[in-house]
Amino acid sequence: MKKIYIGSDHAGFKLKEVLKEWMEHRKIPFEDVGDLVLNPVDDYPEYAEKVAKKVMRNKSKGILICGSGQGVCIAANKIKGVRAVVPYLLKEVRLSRTDDDANVLCLSGWYIHTHKAMQMVEKFIHTPFSGAARHVRRLKKIQLLERS
Repeated sequence: MKKIYIGSDHAGFKLKEVLKEWMEHRKIPFEDVGDLVLNPVDDYPEYAEKVAKKVMRNKSKGILICGSGQGVCIAANKIKGVRAVVPYLLKEVRLSRTDDDANVLCLSGWYIHTHKAMQMVEKFIHTPFSGAARHVRRLKKIQLLERS
């Protein structure tokens, strides 16, 4: 399994630390790109960029956490090739992988319970892209949008 890149701002820091411990216990390789300490004035775009660029460089997956999950998702999706999502249901996690080949999972540090976050991460990293022709076609159209 490829290394998973994880990052968060202050609002997602507590959940990130729990997920790191859980991933370590499950022997899921990961790298924490920050923030490495709880800093109440840090800014989520910095960590979204770091995770997104590592995901693209290493053709891997990433996890980002901020208060709502929305901010890191918006920022990560600015990096070409990133398909970041903010799911709230396990079915959405599965579909984001099978249909959309999502490569960054964005979570809310405010609203997602740790147990559910663990389930979402598990589903995200172990669900493959289906490769179905209609999904490949749609992803190619998204790549064209990135060039415009």
